[in-house]
Order: sequence, then C-alpha cells, then structure tokens
Amino acid sequence: MRCTLLAIVFGTLAVGGMPLAQHGEHGKGGVKTLSQKDIIEKLDGKKAKATMLEVTLAPGEVEAAHRHPGPAFGYILEGEYEWAIDDNKPKIFKAGDTFYEPTGCLHGVGRNPSKENKTRFIATVLHPENAKDLVIPEKEKK
Repeated sequence: MRCTLLAIVFGTLAVGGMPLAQHGEHGKGGVKTLSQKDIIEKLDGKKAKATMLEVTLAPGEVEAAHRHPGPAFGYILEGEYEWAIDDNKPKIFKAGDTFYEPTGCLHGVGRNPSKENKTRFIATVLHPENAKDLVIPEKEKK
C-alpha cells in the first residue's frame, strides 16, 4: 500500500511539476499546488485529473471540515497531523505515514497538534477534470 501511494505521489510530481494557484480553503499555513496532470482512468465515467498539493499547517492550526470530489492520498513530510474522516476516531500521523480518504467522505478532523512545530504533508487528489473545487467546505449545522 505504501509503495503504491508513493508511486502515485512521486509519479504525479515527476510528470507535472508546474506551480499552479494557491488553495486557501485547506489551511491558513499555506497550500501550494505542486502539479496537475490528466490521467487515463475515469472517475464515475468522467475524464479525470490528479492534483498534488503541499499543505503546511502552523502550530495548533485547525482545518475546517471539508470533502474532496475524488479520492485523496496523503503523505506526512514533517511534524504530526491529527486526522479523522466520517465517524472514525482521530489518529495522529507522523512523518513518513500515509492516509487515504474515499471520495466525498467528511474530513472532520484535520489539525496540527503541536504547539511548537509546523506540519507539512503532500496530498494527491484524483478528481473529475471539470471539478471547480478540490476542497469543498462542509456547511455548518444550524
């Protein structure tokens, strides 16, 4: 599993290393698009792309709950990352760990648990070619 994820992540980087727009919805620490590439596989019968992002979270920073329009794969580069999807219990990942989010699941917990160190991770999102947003904010319940 880890070898497959690393192949996807680094393969995407190798074929499309041009910098693209920032994605401020994911975290205030910073989100950079590292690459974006058309892929042969289709998602739900639609043409698809793979987009690779580098996410940096400042100490204690919390991401807003969100969803992705396709499956997402993550690799922790630095620090720790507290993460949970749907109704699962939160897990803490450390540098070298990987995670997977199925299409449309609720990424309800995403935060840097450290009070001193930043967190950095690579996220690769497979998504329909015409997806307007890779990070879809969850609407607050009233």
